[in-house]
Amino acid sequence: MKKVKVIYNPSSGTQTVQRRLDIICKTLLDNGCILCKYATKKKNDAMNETIKTCQEDWDIIIACGGDGTVNEVATGIVKGGRKIPVAILAAGTVNDFANFLMLPKDASEFCDMIMNEKVLDVDIGKVNNKYFVNVAACGLLTNVAHQVPSEAKTVFGRLAYYYEGLKEIPKQMFNAFKADIECEELSFKGEEIFLFLISNSSYIGGFKKIAPKAEIVDGYLDAVVIKKSEIQDIISIFLNLLKGEHIKHPNVEYFKTKKLYINTSIDIDLDVDGEYGGKFPATFEVIPNSFRILIK
Repeated sequence: MKKVKVIYNPSSGTQTVQRRLDIICKTLLDNGCILCKYATKKKNDAMNETIKTCQEDWDIIIACGGDGTVNEVATGIVKGGRKIPVAILAAGTVNDFANFLMLPKDASEFCDMIMNEKVLDVDIGKVNNKYFVNVAACGLLTNVAHQVPSEAKTVFGRLAYYYEGLKEIPKQMFNAFKADIECEELSFKGEEIFLFLISNSSYIGGFKKIAPKAEIVDGYLDAVVIKKSEIQDIISIFLNLLKGEHIKHPNVEYFKTKKLYINTSIDIDLDVDGEYGGKFPATFEVIPNSFRILIK
């Protein structure tokens, strides 16, 4: 008899997602599972509930929400000290991590995944005292997620992000900043860059191949640095993003690393899984095989 804790964000996703979650819960109850639902109300609710769940005798967690909810559940797993298997039901606007794993959205397939209990232990990243499941970034367009109104995300989905991005590119073309980066694979000081990101999967912001060689079980994080460029180079890099060929551009550095330090010359925000992640300097490192997820 499986004991399943459902941690969900009621403000994430559409009514269709909520109906799908209701069907999943009913199906699990019909199959003899013990089930408890917990609705988040504010930041860190999902993390704190996950920590509490780790201290109790639950068998599975269903995390229903966007990348931010998944981030909090993963953080709670690490801090709680017990790798309870997590089934991710994507309900946000972009859901990069769930899309990368091709996790089921259909209620019947999702329930089958839970009952089959096929698991995968994946890496997550750590930056200073925060954890990230998918990506941490700063610079060009990384503030877009914070600027898109929540109602626009609900109605237009990822198109709202693309539209906001197109508006932001002209404004940010002169916002290069100097950075110092130190790791085993790369070292430079005072290099002017537009964008820095370090990723666990290849899916970022709805794009499938920003970090085209990324794997979530290889014990590495993938870093992408876009150096200060003329507008024609930025356009070329952006157009090649869809094919994953932007990494061949001379103004793009792309490499895998286990640990990296970066500092910036200006006061700039760090974005962690689509949420505000603090300031620099920052040290990034991989935490291998620390998040157990259910897969098809």
